[in-house]
Amino acid sequence: MNPFLAILLCAAGGYVSGATPFGYLAGKLKGMDIRQHGSGNIGATNAIRVLGKGIGIPVFVLDLLKGWLPVWLAKAWLLTIPGTESLLSTAAVATGLAAVLGHMFTFWLQFKGGKGVATASGVLLGIAPIAMLGGLAVWLLFFFTTRYVSLASMMAGVGVVITMVVQMSRSGAWDWVMLGFGVLIMILVIVRHTANIRRILAGTEPKAGSKK
Repeated sequence: MNPFLAILLCAAGGYVSGATPFGYLAGKLKGMDIRQHGSGNIGATNAIRVLGKGIGIPVFVLDLLKGWLPVWLAKAWLLTIPGTESLLSTAAVATGLAAVLGHMFTFWLQFKGGKGVATASGVLLGIAPIAMLGGLAVWLLFFFTTRYVSLASMMAGVGVVITMVVQMSRSGAWDWVMLGFGVLIMILVIVRHTANIRRILAGTEPKAGSKK
């Protein structure tokens, strides 16, 4: 098979995987449309807020897996196609980006989806685990100091990029495709949190653990 056709198919599979709206489906199982409750988001944070941790945490895990699994499958498949070794990074990034975009703009819900944090974390776990751990450390720092999940998520994106830059500068091996992916994910996550930024500045953003 032509390697570029294979990458295109992987990206298509990544989008379909990412577009699976687990938060929305979990809400339907409880007899509600999660988009009409809480923040109106279909992601794991709102699922935890509206449906409780017993349902919200599995939603988070599933949202993470729908980013990790297509990346893992894409790399495993391309390794079976001769002449694709040099394209593994490109294929993984294309598939991962498609999964994140699928979550953010799912065709199942008129191209309105979540903010992509959990799915992006799954993608990073599959293609840049050290950067993902760097982002997680930043997320934990901001979450426990501010109690804002949204702010922690945005700063985690910044942490991912900083970790990538430090790692690549120390090794001397610059993967511009991977770094570009990290920067793009950071920008997308921040843009998707625009409403949260306005609420933080206005002092109306709810903190984790606060009463509904």
